[in-house]
Amino acid sequence: MGLRHAVLASLLEGDAAGYELSKRFDVSVANFWSATPQQLYRELERLESEGFVEGRVVEQQRRPNKRVFALTPAGRAELRAFIAQPTRPGAMRDDLLVKVQAAGPDDLPAVRKAIEERRQQAREKLAFYDHLHDGLLDGRTDAAHLAEAERVGPYLTLMGGRLYEQANIHWCESVLAVLDERSPVPDGD
Repeated sequence: MGLRHAVLASLLEGDAAGYELSKRFDVSVANFWSATPQQLYRELERLESEGFVEGRVVEQQRRPNKRVFALTPAGRAELRAFIAQPTRPGAMRDDLLVKVQAAGPDDLPAVRKAIEERRQQAREKLAFYDHLHDGLLDGRTDAAHLAEAERVGPYLTLMGGRLYEQANIHWCESVLAVLDERSPVPDGD
């Protein structure tokens, strides 16, 4: 998969300018794919040149005009073809795991610090995903949302992101427990 398919999938939520697409990425696609605004703008240009999206200029009164992009029928067909392709197994690449793997006894304080930071990051991201989940449900139960939603994908990817961060927190706490057994943290730290 490339950024192109993540952009096309994001445009299923509706037409968007580059800036709006960047913000949409932050709250919907970022739990499984990340991109800088510059990467998004370059990809939109490529997708437009290939006929997968169509850009139009929207005039604004007090701001500069903006280009808004929409998914074309060819873009929808590209997404359908992508969805039908076999998926490669995911591969984990995480520098923290390399550090943990390589750590010797003298490195354990640095590993402990890195694990505590990862746990905090995971807690913050989980809180963000929980906030998105609440917004998606808009006061409904999960079952009610699923019964009414036109597309189930946003719910399912959000669920995946939440479970991923919960697993991260659990792993960090397990690692910290093992490190505590090997070299307890002195009181006052």
